[in-house]
Amino acid sequence: VQLQASGGGLVQAGGSLRLSCAASGSIMSIDRMVWYRQAPGNQRELVAAVASGGRRTYADSVKGRFTISRDNAKKTGYLQMNALLPEDTAVYYCSARITYYGGSALVTDDFWGQGTQVTVSS
Repeated sequence: VQLQASGGGLVQAGGSLRLSCAASGSIMSIDRMVWYRQAPGNQRELVAAVASGGRRTYADSVKGRFTISRDNAKKTGYLQMNALLPEDTAVYYCSARITYYGGSALVTDDFWGQGTQVTVSS
């Protein structure tokens, strides 16, 4: 099982980016999908999360600007980021709790994608 994050880049303040997080492998189901970010010198922080049933949570700093979503058929999560601010600059990571076929049994584990850099210039 793998998670592949993509969509980062350089954007001016006020601009938008959409991050994607695609899961692949022998997956039975995906529970929660979460986006985190980590800026230089800072701890990793939760940005947004979406449960399998669609319930969403956001960090206060991104409410009203970011939208998390998922396409279960495509096994992909998204983070639409609008009205970006320089303080949104960070490496963004996706994580998902995935149940997969591990040999003769189902296994549930947390997986992480590689980070994708988001840089917002002022």
